[in-house]
Amino acid sequence: MDAARAEGYGALVRALRRSHHIGPGEVTGLIVDAGRELGLSGVRVLLSDVQQRRLVPLTGGTPLDIDGSLAGLAYRTQRVQRESGGAQGCWIPMADGIERLGALYAAPGAPGSRAGAEERAEALATLATLLVVSKSTHDDGLITAVRSRPMTHQAELLWAFLPPRTIGSPRVTSSAVLEPAYDIGGDAFDHSFDGSVLQLAVLDAMGHDLASGAASAIALAACRAARRDGTAVSGGAGVAALAGVALRIEDALVRWIPDRLLTGVLARLDTATGRLTWVNCGHPPPLLIRDGRVVPRALERAAQLPLGLGAYGEGREPAGYTVRLQPGDRVLVHTDGVTEARSPRGETFGEERLTDIVVRSMAAGEAAPEALRRLVLSLLDHQGHELRDDATILLTEWHPPH
Repeated sequence: MDAARAEGYGALVRALRRSHHIGPGEVTGLIVDAGRELGLSGVRVLLSDVQQRRLVPLTGGTPLDIDGSLAGLAYRTQRVQRESGGAQGCWIPMADGIERLGALYAAPGAPGSRAGAEERAEALATLATLLVVSKSTHDDGLITAVRSRPMTHQAELLWAFLPPRTIGSPRVTSSAVLEPAYDIGGDAFDHSFDGSVLQLAVLDAMGHDLASGAASAIALAACRAARRDGTAVSGGAGVAALAGVALRIEDALVRWIPDRLLTGVLARLDTATGRLTWVNCGHPPPLLIRDGRVVPRALERAAQLPLGLGAYGEGREPAGYTVRLQPGDRVLVHTDGVTEARSPRGETFGEERLTDIVVRSMAAGEAAPEALRRLVLSLLDHQGHELRDDATILLTEWHPPH
């Protein structure tokens, strides 16, 4: 290892050691200090706001528009963006796996430190991402920094339960968006891995109050408990496993929040084979996007009752279905607040507009998280930025290596 790399390695090791002892509000200072030790100057850390419209600086200064700045371009494309002209600085995307967090700016600290500066900046961005993710679980300063206004109680409750908006592996990417971010009522989503199986859920509780948020939170907890404690049967095509999850949700709702209905799609995708299994309890049917178009009624099946009615129990399980995806297929699950959103003139957003935006965005080379970000911005524009119902969209793409 040459001397420059050895010094950079030492700077990162010292920063990591120090990270164990910093208190609230000290993350930014540690990152700037580590940048200085790495021979970088002008270090700035910007995080995406909750609605993915702006990048908010932790180091002070003016927020930057995601759709109108070089920092935003780094965030949208997840590629390093270099300043033009004689400037030597660059914007590095910050991502936890494939979950986008923000962007970091850095420039060489001196003419003699330009060699390898971009590589050192990328290492610093990785360090910054790890620090933000680990500290934001208990640092309200980091949490409130990316908010532009207070959240309702039900929104605070649900965001505490939700997983990262984007997860993935070499075989699959799953990404979700949810609006209105500060005032969500009963919508929720979930995605996680169990070995090579991707577990998915999109839920929509009746109403738009604290009880709705509690219903979705309880449903998420029941869903995860059933998957993790062995109550749901595993293996095979997964139909029995999903039925077991649905019964756990049904039991929890009937017991703890009676008279509160919830629709939902529960699904399992075997990422090795492309086998998709799902249960639909009173929810809009998932959409299958293949070769740039929606396959008509590909995942539409006979309607089933919502959860919470007490209609399901021993010997009365919701039906499950299975299809085999093709490489490149995308499955889109949404709540009715998306397609039924109305413009000030009364025009619904509709399924055709929904899929058209997704297809065009991904045909232009945009990854699933960016396609959904653009979709939800279009939805907000359509309804005059005042959604009257929750709108949740989950997009899963199966892309196995050739």
